[in-house]
Amino acid sequence: MIVDGRPLESGLEWVAEHTRRYRESEGADGLMWRDGVPTLVVVTRTADTGAERRTSLIHGPHGDHHVVIASAGGTDHHPRWYRNLVAHPDVRVQVGAERFHARARTAGGPERDHLWSTMVAIWPDYECYQQRTDRPLPVVVLERV
Repeated sequence: MIVDGRPLESGLEWVAEHTRRYRESEGADGLMWRDGVPTLVVVTRTADTGAERRTSLIHGPHGDHHVVIASAGGTDHHPRWYRNLVAHPDVRVQVGAERFHARARTAGGPERDHLWSTMVAIWPDYECYQQRTDRPLPVVVLERV
């Protein structure tokens, strides 16, 4: 993939580059991605050392909160950012220029089903990702605190 005129070797590098531009531009470069898909940046702490990690993710609304999907493109393992926020659910979030603290939780039952539908409407590829793996893709609610 080519970003800013230079090749990136992996999806992780692409996400890191997107996240860097998003944060440096206060969301002006990156808030809306690929034909108007909304993204945010979540700051987690690693499960082992507590070091901060940032990643940009597609998100959807849920009242005053935000929803993200831990898809990892449908791989058989949860993405690292999800494992981190399970270990440390207190996170920081940036949506555009706005930054705030949030507590992350994994939705279940009817709430998960409703939020899954909302997110598939935003990014239909989530359905394809789910078909690639036997693990249920976690639906995460980032609740402002």
